[in-house]
Amino acid sequence: MKKATRQQIKIHNSRLILKTIYGQGQISRADIARLTRLTRTTVSDVVAELIKDDLVAEVGKGPSAGGKPPTLLSVVDDSRHLVGVDLANSEFRGSVINLRGKTKHRFRMPVNDQNGNVALKLVYQLVDQLVEAADSPLLGIGIGTPGLMDARRGMVRSAVNLDWRDLPMRDLLEERYSLPVYIANDSQVAALGEYTFGDSRNSSNLIVVKVGRGISAGIVLNGQLYYGDGSGAGEIGHVAVVEEGRRCLCGHFGCLETVASSRAIVRRARAIAQNDPHSDLHRFAATPETINTDVVLQAFEAGDEALQPIITEAGHYLGIAVANLVSALNIQHIVIAGSAARFGDALLEPIRQKMRQGSLAALADETDIEISGLGLDIVILGAAALILANELGIV
Repeated sequence: MKKATRQQIKIHNSRLILKTIYGQGQISRADIARLTRLTRTTVSDVVAELIKDDLVAEVGKGPSAGGKPPTLLSVVDDSRHLVGVDLANSEFRGSVINLRGKTKHRFRMPVNDQNGNVALKLVYQLVDQLVEAADSPLLGIGIGTPGLMDARRGMVRSAVNLDWRDLPMRDLLEERYSLPVYIANDSQVAALGEYTFGDSRNSSNLIVVKVGRGISAGIVLNGQLYYGDGSGAGEIGHVAVVEEGRRCLCGHFGCLETVASSRAIVRRARAIAQNDPHSDLHRFAATPETINTDVVLQAFEAGDEALQPIITEAGHYLGIAVANLVSALNIQHIVIAGSAARFGDALLEPIRQKMRQGSLAALADETDIEISGLGLDIVILGAAALILANELGIV
């Protein structure tokens, strides 16, 4: 092993101290030294630099332990802003976010089934608005995109829903905006968002199954996002679960996405509306063609009993995938996210039931499955967390 250079040690110490202040909320220099095991001189020098950079500020006095009350430090939440973007839905969505995950500005861009270069231009338009709206220095741009990624090179290898193949998105955005850009699969980003800003902050191991237009899983192992050898870890949406099933956009048949994605739920709901003129779906959509996930959710919550089997079946097939994840990884904390997660317990219960049927009881009994509390912002917040992790070492 090579000996670390002085500059590498300085960067490590700065990140460690900033992460400690961030995690503690308010903390004294002496307590930082105690928690990090760094010398008080090192802590004082690094803190002075962080204060000079406006990342940290003195915020008052702490309780005295018998002597002079210590000065407390805190991260300045709005000293830097982050641009987080979610490209995995029927509209592109983005926010300007501060260091604590608070949304400062929000924009969206309808996609209208556009793909290829047209969809890329929509990304530019969205990020243009976000960069313009930021009222603090921007730390970087984070992107959650559907499809198979090369996270190391920031390249979208294949996003079938957007018809992107070998798209060098990071290079294109860095050249356009002169800011650091970090890109990962939307489910991987969602897992980081849940781990950083969600109710799962105390879980060192975590799986987020994101169910929207596509389906995939993000995996956090020992506090680190797991990409897999080819950055494709968690691509469960294209695992076949129905023998001789429907043709999927990927070209295979019977994939999980064909029966459990929001796209599959909407397709079946439209068929109900076409065949039943008395369906509650007609109360919320003028024509079957205008039915989307929001309409299905409204009709479901209004008590349309014909929709219950659709949600139950989607949960059944998701439960098969979850059972395989539980058996392969034995991670005991699983979170369901994405637009379909809004169906709540109606989706969650068949997932739990099938997971128990499809995995060893000893493993299933120790596994907790819940709906994310971050709602539809989970990918945007995860994209911001990508920037925090890479630029400041805060995870």
